[in-house]
Amino acid sequence: MASSKKDMRRADLIVPYREPQKSKDETDVTSTMSSTLPMVAIFTRNKLVGWTSVIIALQAWLAETPEQKKTATTPTYFSVGMALMATMVSYMPLFLPPQSGRQGGATTGTGAPPPAPPS
Repeated sequence: MASSKKDMRRADLIVPYREPQKSKDETDVTSTMSSTLPMVAIFTRNKLVGWTSVIIALQAWLAETPEQKKTATTPTYFSVGMALMATMVSYMPLFLPPQSGRQGGATTGTGAPPPAPPS
C-alpha cells in the first residue's frame, strides 16, 4: 500500500533555508537586563534579584558572539562582576550588621529631636 503512493514533492520547488538578517538597531535584551538587575539588587538589597542578575550575566557572557563583542560598549565580564558585587552587597548586613542607637553623638534620624535649650 505504501509503495503505491506517489511522492508529490518536486525538486525544483525546494527552497533552501537562509537565516534572516538581524537589523542593526535591534536592542539586546540580555545585555540590558544584565546591566540593570545588579543596580536593582544593590538598591533593594534583595538576594533573589542579586542571584538572578548573576545567572543572567553569566548566560549573556557565555552566549556572546564575536559581533556582539565588537559592538558592545562594556565587556560582558564586567556585567558578571557587577552582578557578583550586587549579590555581595545584598548579603552585607549578615556580616556587617547596621549600628543601632547613638554612638559618639551620631543619630540615626529616627528618634525624637533633642530638647531645645531654655531661653
